[in-house]
Amino acid sequence: MSVKTGFISILSAAAVVLSLCGCTSLENGRYENNGRITSPPSESEPAPSVITEAPASTAPETEATEEQTSAFSEEPEELPEEAPESSETGVSDVIEPLSTTLRSDYSALDTESHGYGQGVRFDDLNRPKGALNFNSGYSDYNAKAINETEEKVINLTFDQGYENGFTPMILDTLKEKGVKATFFVVGDYAERQPELVKRMIDEGHTVGSHSVNHYSMPELSVEEATEEIMGLHEYMLENFGIQMNLFRPPKGEYSEKSLAITSDLGYKTVLWSFAYADWDTKNQPDPQEALQKLIDRAHPGAIYLLHSVSETNANILGDFIDAMLAEGYTFGCDF
Repeated sequence: MSVKTGFISILSAAAVVLSLCGCTSLENGRYENNGRITSPPSESEPAPSVITEAPASTAPETEATEEQTSAFSEEPEELPEEAPESSETGVSDVIEPLSTTLRSDYSALDTESHGYGQGVRFDDLNRPKGALNFNSGYSDYNAKAINETEEKVINLTFDQGYENGFTPMILDTLKEKGVKATFFVVGDYAERQPELVKRMIDEGHTVGSHSVNHYSMPELSVEEATEEIMGLHEYMLENFGIQMNLFRPPKGEYSEKSLAITSDLGYKTVLWSFAYADWDTKNQPDPQEALQKLIDRAHPGAIYLLHSVSETNANILGDFIDAMLAEGYTFGCDF
């Protein structure tokens, strides 16, 4: 299924699960963990399935996906004059269309590419001024780098470019500490690591988009940027039964135009107010120095960017959570 065909099919069918702003959501007992449907579907309207192993590129898998999609878009040929009411809840009872309205003209918007960084200047609450300035400049495009609050809340986010063997340990620590986080996945990760993605969802974490191919968004046309976002959106909906609504632009690169496209597609851009050099697997930071840096930079409304490929992050995560709890912080994943 092409991105464009799949996208149109989803919109025309209105077969999109309610978007989530936090880690879990419950509405009339029907939703939990990133909007996955939990009540039993009717026979005529099957709910999206959750895969437990990497999707194989075989004809049966493709046919199953197409049949699953058509179940949302095709009406029965005939209905009884007085259909009996059913106590079961089907997909059509709980779906809501995704709000995606691309403007017809982006020519008035700035296309200059910016590489985001939180900077090294801080206010009296230890909040980086670069993150606050980003919020001020781009909030109209549903974009933020920090939650502007004076409450001592930290939001943990992990970028999932590829798997280096440490995500299970990170998930174990989060589960042990009772902390929820947000994982931004790229398309290749979702395809190659379905069991880990499923575990994230099942354990109440939020899964966000890091695009299909990790391209720099300001360098793409409107159509290409749309495919980068909606291609992964469609894949996650069809294979994991969740609707994502959070987007982290690859490399932290953005333009006014790219942020506008992201917002018009129904996504919120989430950058960060803390990050450090943790991504180089061959040059990992010293654990004690890294832990102290994470503690020293804590601030209200913080959005921490950590990379799951980091052995240091996996080793210090539990100690960092304990230190923050001792200082009166809580952990959330609301943006």
